[in-house]
Amino acid sequence: MKRLAILLALALPGLAAATDYTVQPASSTLGFSNTFQGESFDGRFDRWTAAISYDAANLATSKFDVEVDLASVKTGDRDRDGALPGADFFDVAKFPKAHFVTTGFRRSGGKVIADGTLTLRGVTKPVSLEVTFKPQAAGATLDVAGTVKRLDFGVGTGDYADTSVIGGDVKVTAHLQLAPK
Repeated sequence: MKRLAILLALALPGLAAATDYTVQPASSTLGFSNTFQGESFDGRFDRWTAAISYDAANLATSKFDVEVDLASVKTGDRDRDGALPGADFFDVAKFPKAHFVTTGFRRSGGKVIADGTLTLRGVTKPVSLEVTFKPQAAGATLDVAGTVKRLDFGVGTGDYADTSVIGGDVKVTAHLQLAPK
């Protein structure tokens, strides 16, 4: 009987599940930045959902699943905001959502990297995001950052494929305020 208790005590930490979190939308953002004709601009998505399970001590049990309503894009520029949902960029009529799901997490030096796949405009490619997780008394904050090559997903092709006009590397960022479920 003592052996069984010892075996269970040793096995239970490995079976621990990540904490499931609910994103607090009022204090969370999902954004991006890029350049247009050499000038930087920032944008955000107003409608998105995220299923977050995270355990900093056991990354193997962690997962992110994020879906973005691409029609909710805002940059503060009327012309750009009108063009981004169109066929030349996100083509929301055919591809209304973008979807990122993790395939695993790894440590790289002192950083945590979330590896996953991003599906955008019907194209699925690997994407890696740097993760900063900070536990708090009533939940946690989660910040992620990474770079997406827009042309890999067919965003801004044709006349808009010139990366000297519209930058090819889009920096993606998120700041999530999380509450445990």
